[in-house]
Amino acid sequence: MSSVSRKVSNVANGYKTKDGAGVSLLRVIVDPFLMLDAFKSENLNDYIAGFPSHPHRGQQTLIYMIDGIMEHKITKEIKDY
Repeated sequence: MSSVSRKVSNVANGYKTKDGAGVSLLRVIVDPFLMLDAFKSENLNDYIAGFPSHPHRGQQTLIYMIDGIMEHKITKEIKDY
């Protein structure tokens, strides 16, 4: 395997916001089709409220976890949406 050096062509800055039931995150919108949310806190209570039921119609969701655990539930309300 060979490595190739590349130059950074663009740096997208994120902004602090809250989503769901008040979960703090850093959001980067790269273009109309790509949104990145970064969650980082040592306090588990920051996430306990979670994200109320919401559909992801027409969106692919990718979760990349470096460390920790997560529980994702799909409720009947969303399945029938």
